[in-house]
Amino acid sequence: MADLSRRLVAEALGTAILVATVVGSGIMAQSLTTDTAIALLGNTLPTGAILVVLITILGPISGAHFNPAVSLVFALRRELPPREAALYTLVQIAGGIAGTLLAHLMFAAPLFEVSTHIRTGPSQWFAEIVATFGLVAIILGGLAAQRSAIPWLVGLYITAAYWFTASTSFANPAVTIARTLTDSFSGIRPIDAPAFIVAQMIGAVGGLALMGWLLRPQQEARP
Repeated sequence: MADLSRRLVAEALGTAILVATVVGSGIMAQSLTTDTAIALLGNTLPTGAILVVLITILGPISGAHFNPAVSLVFALRRELPPREAALYTLVQIAGGIAGTLLAHLMFAAPLFEVSTHIRTGPSQWFAEIVATFGLVAIILGGLAAQRSAIPWLVGLYITAAYWFTASTSFANPAVTIARTLTDSFSGIRPIDAPAFIVAQMIGAVGGLALMGWLLRPQQEARP
């Protein structure tokens, strides 16, 4: 991977483009239809597609985390020093906020908003545990099986998870924070965000624990 400064720029840029895609496609979908299912589809497909692109292009530079939960996992695996993991997290959050502002500028929406979109309750919190658990499992499984497939694995997983989770699969603390700043289809109330973030971290650690055990025989068998 590249030196730290370039890795941090790649993480900030990737998270900004990811969030701009999530928020921008949500605004576009909301402006084109009043059908919630169609709007969700219009939000889902661009998000999955941009993940494939961003991970393919920026993965060789920074690892393409774009997600504090993923950076935490690699820190716990001792593949990312704690200081660098903290810096990754800071630039991911900053990039995510910038992505929301970018989307608002493109759609002539108010630059600064506070979301009023309610997303709370045990089912949604559990959905975020499941969503983030699955994301981490997909990433670690892809690293063990076929690293080159990770962009597609992650993009397809998130595309599916939008639909099989009650929360529509945020699975990312930086994205969650950024989405508190848009009162559009993709937003989440600031008061609802902390529980989502806690659930995401629980899911990430759970995914790491299970995949660490599940993949251990395969890793030990390698020369």
